[in-house]
Amino acid sequence: MEKLLQMAKKASDQAEVFSISYSDDAVYFENAKLNNMDSKVQSGVSLRIIKDGKLGFAYTRNLIDRQELLQNALDSLKGGVEAKYDFPLTKNLPKLDTYDSSVEKVSGSQMVEECTRVCDAIKSQTDSEIEAASFVHTSDLRILNTAGTDVPTKSGYYAIFANPIYPGTGVGVYRIFVKKGFQKTPDELIDELIKLYKLSSKAISPRGGRMKVLFMPNSLITLNWRISSGTSSKSVYEKISPLGDKMGEKVFSEKVSIYDDSLDDKYPGARAFDDEGVACRKYAVVEGGVLKSYYYDLEYAGKLSAKPTGNGFRTGMWGGDPIALKPTPAFSRMTIKPGNKSFWELVKSMDRGIIVENALGAHSGNIPNGDYSIGADPALYVENGEIVGRVKDAMVAGNVYETLKNVVDLGDTLHPSQDDAWVPAILCDDVSVATKG
Repeated sequence: MEKLLQMAKKASDQAEVFSISYSDDAVYFENAKLNNMDSKVQSGVSLRIIKDGKLGFAYTRNLIDRQELLQNALDSLKGGVEAKYDFPLTKNLPKLDTYDSSVEKVSGSQMVEECTRVCDAIKSQTDSEIEAASFVHTSDLRILNTAGTDVPTKSGYYAIFANPIYPGTGVGVYRIFVKKGFQKTPDELIDELIKLYKLSSKAISPRGGRMKVLFMPNSLITLNWRISSGTSSKSVYEKISPLGDKMGEKVFSEKVSIYDDSLDDKYPGARAFDDEGVACRKYAVVEGGVLKSYYYDLEYAGKLSAKPTGNGFRTGMWGGDPIALKPTPAFSRMTIKPGNKSFWELVKSMDRGIIVENALGAHSGNIPNGDYSIGADPALYVENGEIVGRVKDAMVAGNVYETLKNVVDLGDTLHPSQDDAWVPAILCDDVSVATKG
């Protein structure tokens, strides 16, 4: 890496080398039986250069010919992409506990054994068709640049997923358990899955209308994407964000506080720096419902004459290979501050409404404007504080800026969301729900 950086330094004004290697192991169960095992290892190097105010970029999955990689980056300068920023000098980062070495010792047979245990526990008390999976992920990342930055990090996690499916539907209530190293799935999580499945096993057809909706962490990607879009410096720069002129104004209920908090190493995925080598920090995006900050990478901080917030990441809305992607503004770990109500207390407070366990079509609707229209997959129906069944083909629609003004309460526990956020369950009122009834 050092040799590549020196070569790039001689050929350009500034240079950055991004190196990553990662491995993934997984086992998959269908109908409570082992269906597949998968393992993959990937690595690669990306090179960014700045010359005469223009950006060059190239990458390779196998660094055999450094000169070829450098030449590809130099050739890409012809695209004329402006770079109104400098690569940072980053030192004296906090030491975070990002890696539990025991994750390396998690074997395929151990993951199969744990999935089997969870499936057997659910199968013994339900008539469900059970899907389950277990994953182990590790990664090594290093960033060097000509300003003097040389920052490495290593991370990893173990996760298990269980989904008891209502027979003949393909739909179920699922939970994900994530830790930095292997841990047995807590009995209380398994018991909650079984209880929810039993309570919602009866299909019913209530009338639709405006009602309370409890968004569970699995479904909150629907709202998270709209929040991420609205508070992104890229959206602000492109003038497509409804929050572009709302700094310091109340945009959500005072019960809603949203932070980017990648330094909390209690959870997997903590980061001391982003994919550009900029130091990460905890800061409020929305606090007490009031918009406090947008988030910036180097590029859009430069375009908007702001300071980068440590949010330059090589990712996309639909994921992607970090080796092949250039940094863009993205949350490191979006965190919604929890409330003080348990899940069952939230359910008790619902006179009539649905629990959205998972969202079908979370991408549907005008994301920059905050609009959403999703299938509740499934929707658990609540009357007088009790779950009485599940609703087939229920649709939930609205706008995140209206929905989060009508927050009744938030759950007291953070859970992982599909977009790497950590969020509680959120109970909202006056949300539009359409049903066949």
